[in-house]
Amino acid sequence: MKIVIIGGGAGGLSTASNIRKYDKKAKITVITRDENIAYSPCAIPYVLSGQVDQFQDIIMHQPEDYLERDIKVITRAEVVEVSTSLNIIRYNLLESDSNSLQDESYDLPYDYLVIATGGAPITPPIEGADLKGVFKIRTIGDGETIKEWAQHSSKVVVVGAGLIGLEIAFGLKKMGLDVTVNEMLPQIVPRSLDPSMATIVQKYLESEGIKVILGKGMEKVAGQDQVEGVIFEDDVLEADMIIMATGVRPETKLAKMAGCELGRWAVKVNQKMQTSVPNIYAVGDCVEVVDAITGQPTQSPLGSTAVRQAKIAAKNIAGVESEFKPVLNAMVSKIGELEFGSVGLTESFATHNGLEVICGKSRALTKARYYPGAKRIDVLMICDLKGRIIGCQLIAKERVAERVDTMALAIAKGVTCQELATTEFSYAPPVSMVIDPIILAAEDACEKLKQFHTTRNNNCG
Repeated sequence: MKIVIIGGGAGGLSTASNIRKYDKKAKITVITRDENIAYSPCAIPYVLSGQVDQFQDIIMHQPEDYLERDIKVITRAEVVEVSTSLNIIRYNLLESDSNSLQDESYDLPYDYLVIATGGAPITPPIEGADLKGVFKIRTIGDGETIKEWAQHSSKVVVVGAGLIGLEIAFGLKKMGLDVTVNEMLPQIVPRSLDPSMATIVQKYLESEGIKVILGKGMEKVAGQDQVEGVIFEDDVLEADMIIMATGVRPETKLAKMAGCELGRWAVKVNQKMQTSVPNIYAVGDCVEVVDAITGQPTQSPLGSTAVRQAKIAAKNIAGVESEFKPVLNAMVSKIGELEFGSVGLTESFATHNGLEVICGKSRALTKARYYPGAKRIDVLMICDLKGRIIGCQLIAKERVAERVDTMALAIAKGVTCQELATTEFSYAPPVSMVIDPIILAAEDACEKLKQFHTTRNNNCG
């Protein structure tokens, strides 16, 4: 059996490795444009901040490591054609000193094809976006270029206040630059946090010396050959460097070429990660998934999602039945000392989509109040009108990830705030309060839910 995988990121390489677990004889080839493989783009900001020493440290494996498992990895190559009638892909190698293609093409036959092409950075159609000093951030090569330019810069504007934008902003601040973050929406991290929680993160960034401009779109990049500043609606900022952290768009070109059906957001797949073309599978940022709360198609551009999808695709290709479950998009980030995370729906998203919700809140400590080093923790819990928990957000300087994971399990199992409020949690002064902040938020949600229904019944009466 011949298996070709397009993409050397988390989805592609995890698919290859997992197929090998179940099929020791399959001929597996991975092909990627990138020079480096087996690394997480999420780690790039932490190299800039100095928390990770160098970019080479975040590369977990080399092509030779995969060859030891009889998996061939072709780097610096671009697939230019997918022929589903012949079950062949055609690719060209990239020139060693550029991203232009060499003339000679190569054919690679397959029995199964896996498309793991990820997403391409979105560059807004703004005048001056092609000037020297304007950067996107997606690969290690991008990170290396940014670090080199930053060493000779003083002022940077990061456009986009999503996770990668904020993490990059903090990294550049640690390099000594004057940093401004610009977000055209009225809050930072709009996909994962509600405004009240986003404000907490924003205040932390500002306490670290990072300026934040909200609700304004960048109109133009000023400069002749090189960046000199940024022009907003009613403001001008000097800058010699701009990072476009404006999100990614699913890379679906090859899927279209293969005749795979596209959904609202990206490549459409079934629960087996199989596309509309039976012997073609797709995983990672290039596919759309089902939201576990709404049941609607959505995106899940997370490395953890890509790896889980890869395992499902690999099993099914190897003949082991398995299904990918709808997502809750559990995420966590750490900027400096501050950790924040979320899972499920935000209140803003829920209400915007016609769902009536109530929110439980708590502000407590991560340890017993008398224990040295106790940190503040904020919890926002979103419930529907039956009390079913559909989302949760947490911010603290420690132990956020484990609580996000706890809430992911609770939401997946349909736990209500009433049930969670009476759940047994562990306790010891050095690691927790006697009543966990999650329980406090659930209790608050129960009280608000009771008040809501009392008020509604009185109004109806």
